[in-house]
Amino acid sequence: SEGPCGELEHDTPTRSPPSSPCKHPPEPLSYPSKSEPASEAGGKEYQAKLEFALKLGYSEETVRLVLSKLGPDTLINDILGELVKLGTKSDSEQPRSDSPCPSDSLGDQDNLRPIVVDGSNVAMSHGNKEVFSCQGIQLAVDWFLERGHHDITVFVPAWRKEQSRPDAPITDQEILRRLEKEKILVFTPSRRVQGRRVVCYDDRFIVKLAYESDGIIVSNDNYRDLANEKPEWKKFIDERLLMYSFVNDKYVGVDQ
Repeated sequence: SEGPCGELEHDTPTRSPPSSPCKHPPEPLSYPSKSEPASEAGGKEYQAKLEFALKLGYSEETVRLVLSKLGPDTLINDILGELVKLGTKSDSEQPRSDSPCPSDSLGDQDNLRPIVVDGSNVAMSHGNKEVFSCQGIQLAVDWFLERGHHDITVFVPAWRKEQSRPDAPITDQEILRRLEKEKILVFTPSRRVQGRRVVCYDDRFIVKLAYESDGIIVSNDNYRDLANEKPEWKKFIDERLLMYSFVNDKYVGVDQ
């Protein structure tokens, strides 16, 4: 027969008092430890995907479980999809049990980190650096929503509410208003002085909120000037900057 954590119980005449059922669980699937050779751990590919998922807030145990199931060559989108399924399953499908084993509840969804999106960077990237494409922001927001994130903030300078002009083209502008109504998008202040626009530094809003909320910054900017201002911001940006790319109309998170 099996104990609460899968231990085989043998009928022996004498037996020492049982210890806590989770103190000595059976050997799980062998996960490569960080100290093992790179070849055993799937090399840099494995480590990059592990760190990418850890950065988003998933527990190491869950990520290693998924990586061992799917393999280190699996695309990061498929890995995140499996992590979302695991989290959803543990939250809603599995009955609540009184099992003493913590690994029985893999509900990482509640622990996912807040996402702070550099709206200008994402929109200009989607518009090939020529057009401020609001569709790019929507694609990024949807990507994170589909992966179980609920705490998402997008910062965009307020002057992007203005009409599209030849020197500052903007498309699908209604997306900005809609995301603002949904409490996802925040316009950062900007004003005109003697006819010239003064933009309140939105990069500072982005880094500050991500730092204070222990979140993730979504941008392809490295914020070098801000990183040089404060050592703690530099460390945070190094660890929590999540880069991305667009393939046609598909947002792709990059596992660096």
